[in-house]
Amino acid sequence: MNFIIRECRIADGRYIQKLNRRQMGYDFPVRETIIKLEKRLADPSQKIFVAEAEGCVLGYIHIRDYDTLYAPHMKNILGIAVAQQYQRNGIGRALLSAAESWAANTGAAGVRLVSGESRKCAHKFYAGCGYNGGKKQINFKKMF
Repeated sequence: MNFIIRECRIADGRYIQKLNRRQMGYDFPVRETIIKLEKRLADPSQKIFVAEAEGCVLGYIHIRDYDTLYAPHMKNILGIAVAQQYQRNGIGRALLSAAESWAANTGAAGVRLVSGESRKCAHKFYAGCGYNGGKKQINFKKMF
């Protein structure tokens, strides 16, 4: 399959919103997705790459700085999604590679990501790309 990896643009927001809804189950409004995208694209501590074929965004990855008081500077993948009908064509691997290259070129010691416990196929994919599992965690949040 022929596709390119490129930096995200504001016009990609509607595709990203669809990917978030269909692939990850996050039904966040298009308008709000685009507002958030504008802010993220203006922030040099973050990068968003998309996979595109024939003018259509097939997948994306969002990565940003991850700095704690107990580890070296790293990058954190906040989201990665590939449209289901285009999975297993090397798109996810190419998106990870773009993100990893950006991380290395900006001085990061590594890349981390968190994946939902039920996403077993994603876990196999990440392991196949050289990521190894760490500790199990429970994700807490409090909404206001």
